[in-house]
Amino acid sequence: MDTRKNRATNAVEELPGARGIRHTSSRIGFLAALPPLSPRIQRLLIEGDTEGAYPSDTTQRGGTTSNTAAHAWRITRAVAADAARAGWRRDQFVDAMLLIGSHKAGDHARRMDARRPHEGREWLTRAFNGASEYVATGERIATRQDFYVSLAALRGRVEVAPWKGTAGKTDLKNMLARLAICEQSGDWDHTVSERDLAERMGCSREAVRRSNSRLKDAGRIRQLDRGDHRNGARWMLILHVSRVSQAVSPTVSSGESHDETTPQGPLAGGAMSGLTVRLPRQEPNIDARTATRLMSEDAFAHLGLGGSGLAVVSALAERNGQSAAELVGTASISRPTAFRQLKKLAELGLVQKTAELYYLTEKATEGAGQITEECTEPVQDWEQAAQRLGTAGSGQRRRDRHDRERRHWETTQERLAERRRPATPAPNPRLVPQELVRPDGTVIDSRTGEITEWRVASDGELILPDPWGPEWGPA
Repeated sequence: MDTRKNRATNAVEELPGARGIRHTSSRIGFLAALPPLSPRIQRLLIEGDTEGAYPSDTTQRGGTTSNTAAHAWRITRAVAADAARAGWRRDQFVDAMLLIGSHKAGDHARRMDARRPHEGREWLTRAFNGASEYVATGERIATRQDFYVSLAALRGRVEVAPWKGTAGKTDLKNMLARLAICEQSGDWDHTVSERDLAERMGCSREAVRRSNSRLKDAGRIRQLDRGDHRNGARWMLILHVSRVSQAVSPTVSSGESHDETTPQGPLAGGAMSGLTVRLPRQEPNIDARTATRLMSEDAFAHLGLGGSGLAVVSALAERNGQSAAELVGTASISRPTAFRQLKKLAELGLVQKTAELYYLTEKATEGAGQITEECTEPVQDWEQAAQRLGTAGSGQRRRDRHDRERRHWETTQERLAERRRPATPAPNPRLVPQELVRPDGTVIDSRTGEITEWRVASDGELILPDPWGPEWGPA
């Protein structure tokens, strides 16, 4: 009998899913012998993504993957990055992830290993190698001061990224608004709604929604949850980038506009067939602080100076005294847009031209212009500039509309809560209240007060008379 029992026990131990049942204490000891992970990553390794912080709408290594594989890849990279920071070796990480029945984060790798031997181990090795490279090139944030240093580094990347076109300028304002929120909260994770972003950015709610979608696709932000009826969605800014021009600005096109022109004008054979003059290319460079402070002003609304005007003012605030050709590069705008915006700013008294260079006036960033050759009546503040541009009051109208929408939402929620049925069981229509039952067992009609022919059974339920059955006798 004992021999047969030992054989059965050995057979159970040989099953792939049964090893984790006997060696629970050894698994805990295995992790205890390694350098400790952070509490959040420790919970992610053991319990999996229970909070849904790693959504699966992503691509893996350049190719489209299924939701399950993408979700598992994000979880694995998060655990691998923290393990690399803690000082784990590659074999220790792989063994911890492949531990059967213990760590939910390794379920996908174990399924891969079950389908094809060593495939899951190779997959984990690639994840750990990439995470180790990321940790080696990045800086660990241990204190609030380290966070502000990393935030300043990200703001610097945003300043030198080419945000081209109307969509690019909207994405720039989106990133600047989120940087301001993160700086105030002291964390990459931040909670903000579309309406709040629209008011900070000075644009419509639909423009914010499209910008969020572009930034998510570019891997610059990650949505952690969708919020609720009281709080906005929770987001996270992503710091590490490999190539600034492609990773920070999602609207950069692969083909650059030509930087050549001809002083002879269009000749036979095309516009570029004359004597070619090559203009020096200027890298993008704006003052993010100035752009963050001015982007919610009515003067920079869509029908006013717009995002391109904001980029011109921010570029001149960073380096005053630039030509139109230089502003094409530093503000990431086209030549016609540069001349059009410079003309608008000059008519407001905010920009003055000296030879071929354009300068911001002394208090231009505060909206106060000065008398120049192009402007005899300069504006005194940004509100007056918005009145001249025809966009005054657009921000207040947007805020009023958002307040009405919020009040309507809250009123609707209160009305629905009042109409909601109480969480009590519905009364049984067959049960008769005792006050309607006479001593002889007959029932009183609650509406007319008359005595009916109905009877009450011993369990309290109503008995209706049967017209084809026997007649009721005296009780």
